[in-house]
Amino acid sequence: MEKEKKNFFKNKTARILLKLILTAIVLFVSWIIGFILLLLCSSSGVIDILTFCSTLVTPGLLLPLIYAKKKKIVFKIWTVCVLILAVCLGVNIGVIKYDESITINTNPNINTSEYLPFTNNSKIVKLDHEASLKLKDNLPIVDGAAAVFPVYSAFVNAVYPNTTTLNDGVFEYNNTVRGYRLLGEKRIDIFFGAYPSETQIEDAKENNTEFEYTKIGTEAFVFFVHKDNPITSLTADQIRRIYAGEITNWKEVGGKNEEIVAFQRNEGSGSQSMLIRFMDGKKIMKAPTEQVNDMMSGIIERVSNYRNKTNSIGFSFRYYLEGIIKNPDVKMVSIDGISPTVENIKNGSYPITTSLYAVTYKDNPNENVDKLIKWVLSKEGQEIIEKTGYVGIEK
Repeated sequence: MEKEKKNFFKNKTARILLKLILTAIVLFVSWIIGFILLLLCSSSGVIDILTFCSTLVTPGLLLPLIYAKKKKIVFKIWTVCVLILAVCLGVNIGVIKYDESITINTNPNINTSEYLPFTNNSKIVKLDHEASLKLKDNLPIVDGAAAVFPVYSAFVNAVYPNTTTLNDGVFEYNNTVRGYRLLGEKRIDIFFGAYPSETQIEDAKENNTEFEYTKIGTEAFVFFVHKDNPITSLTADQIRRIYAGEITNWKEVGGKNEEIVAFQRNEGSGSQSMLIRFMDGKKIMKAPTEQVNDMMSGIIERVSNYRNKTNSIGFSFRYYLEGIIKNPDVKMVSIDGISPTVENIKNGSYPITTSLYAVTYKDNPNENVDKLIKWVLSKEGQEIIEKTGYVGIEK
């Protein structure tokens, strides 16, 4: 009798121990899977909350399968919950894909592989003759904005040794924010792009760096809307009032009865700095933002990209919009009745233009910096700028 009790106790202990082990395994595996799914599918909105709750609850529902006697009923309940989770995830992925399909990335991340020097299928402009300047030693380190990458890549192709490759320490691409930071730290020699922001200028001064500016071309700053938006022209004052939050519905400027969603860029970008200058002291309203899951820093808030809807308005530089994005579903609006054509930029009738600069720092000891800039201003350099799609300097 006593022996039977001991065996029963041992069996019961073994069963409890086995259930505890299974519980730990189920919870660990379930939470890992749930966490991975949450990272992959997380976005903004109510769907995320449902997905999050489902991901939290579902692993716990596996436990009764270990402990409950009526496992069939528990399994049916668990199956229903898993199906609900699957539907939530499916809808969430669908929403993300839809957002991606209507989003134009106004944070210009150009496909640099299409515009590389010394490659046969590159889209850059190539001179039909040997350039008058050829640099071999003490090569200036060049960097630039995304929209100007095809231009300065073409400069490299014409003037630098054919062994030069992207990000080799001489031919760099870091875009506007980081590029100006590197120039301020004197880690690059020339930055090609729009005029820097006040913050970027002040940051350079803190490093005892004084920027010098050489105008190499002209570009139009443009505003664009969905092609089905009936608006074709706005006044400069109307756009300022839109971005100040004073005009909030398209019907106020002759359009549909739709709320205006005015998208912006991240601070320090070339186009956002241009918007600030265009506003002429008028305060810009808070930019549309969205919560984005970042695997390094969790849920963070970012400036929302342009949504390709009839109530949206965004801004960019003409060449980037026409020459790089090439989205048929958007159209540039005229300003004060003047469209942003090359001809109107050249004759000065289009009211919002900006200079393209080769920005250097004062007292750079590399004499080839001046040589390169003088060549950019020459007939050959200006030919590259114009054939790329920008407006060159009138001589």
